[in-house]
Amino acid sequence: MRPSRPASFALLAALLLAGCSSTSSGSVDNAAPSGNVAPPGPSSGGPTASGSPGPIPVGAGPQTKYTVQRQPPAGSCHYRADKGEPLPDPSCTPGAISPAVTQANLSSTICRKGGYTAGIRPPASVTGKEKTLNAASYGYNGSLADAEFDHEISLQLGGDPNDPRNLWVEPPDPGHKAGAGVNNAKDPVETKLHTAVCAHKVTLAQAQRAIVADWSTALHTLGIG
Repeated sequence: MRPSRPASFALLAALLLAGCSSTSSGSVDNAAPSGNVAPPGPSSGGPTASGSPGPIPVGAGPQTKYTVQRQPPAGSCHYRADKGEPLPDPSCTPGAISPAVTQANLSSTICRKGGYTAGIRPPASVTGKEKTLNAASYGYNGSLADAEFDHEISLQLGGDPNDPRNLWVEPPDPGHKAGAGVNNAKDPVETKLHTAVCAHKVTLAQAQRAIVADWSTALHTLGIG
């Protein structure tokens, strides 16, 4: 027997409601849960996860008054190593350059007689606090007296003075005697690169890129003895 017209309408309405309920439920299940989306990394510059270099971030440059800068969250940064030598985490410390230093003004900035870095270096009252915070960022538990709060791109290579992307607590080199103070193999590399830049053997950008990629191989990469 054919169902009555009211009954047909009731059956059709029930089917439509069931279909809408199923579609809505599927949309919620497939959506990203709110509040659980990972925040963006500490920086968007520097080497990518695949190892290919990206643009080096540009910092604020020298300031007349420096303030303590926020550091990456505790435990969010992880050291790397090349033949035992410590390297920074590129996602936390990709380096940052100062807009005040360019290839065109080398003679009046990093290569000028009388020096450049002393007049732009942040005071210890600022960097001391930042160093403690950054040690927590990297999970460094050693003596802070033996670790250098290092500019990834040094000031003598046009690195930004106080951008957190250019600063990291650099652990002592392998074999370093505890309590002997800061004495890292990265420092003479920076000096040789600075000499090469000021002698126009390499460009400022080449030196900055090489030290960001891996300071322990930067001299070899650029053919500097």
